[in-house]
Amino acid sequence: MSRPLTPLALTVLRMLCGGPMHPYEMQQRIRDHAYDQAVKVTHGSLYHSVERLASAGLIEPLETAREGRRPERTVYAVTSAGRDAAHIRLAELLAKPVEEFPLFGTGLAFINLLPEAEVARQLRHRAIALEALLVGNQAVNDSLRKRGLERHKLLDQEWAIARFRGELEFVQNLADDLETGRITWTGETGVTSCHPPDQHDHRTDYHASRNDKGAP
Repeated sequence: MSRPLTPLALTVLRMLCGGPMHPYEMQQRIRDHAYDQAVKVTHGSLYHSVERLASAGLIEPLETAREGRRPERTVYAVTSAGRDAAHIRLAELLAKPVEEFPLFGTGLAFINLLPEAEVARQLRHRAIALEALLVGNQAVNDSLRKRGLERHKLLDQEWAIARFRGELEFVQNLADDLETGRITWTGETGVTSCHPPDQHDHRTDYHASRNDKGAP
């Protein structure tokens, strides 16, 4: 494959490194091990990824069988090239930070388009949602550990829990600072709101101006 392995492709290779199986079984094991908490998996995308990996020679079909009236299922195995590709890609993911652009960062970059009180109110809503995510992920992690899953198989969940906890602290502190006035942009030179305080709609002025000039 000329392009780097996608997270789903790496997931398929990880599944097959444990032994040959068909895509349906992969999907079941991905759910059982909560890998779908770290990688977006749909039925169609999984089969598409399997086909691409087979075309690239990173996995290979072993046999095709049918059980009763069920559709035929092809069992795949990882090739040596697939193992090498998985090892290389995993090492890259662990060693090289990648510049990402989370949507929350976009919101923070343009935060002064809203009044401080509105921002604080929205951040409080976000804090509630983060608390729910934190509790939910911790519950899933605890349940899987009780079922006997080793810690190293749940490190992605530990990382997610740490991220939610860190973001929650940041959001709560920022909301506190806004509500107490420790951070403000009122009176700042430049654009601070998409709507001026008098709520005057400049679109009306724009269209009126174009009509006065005979614009279509």
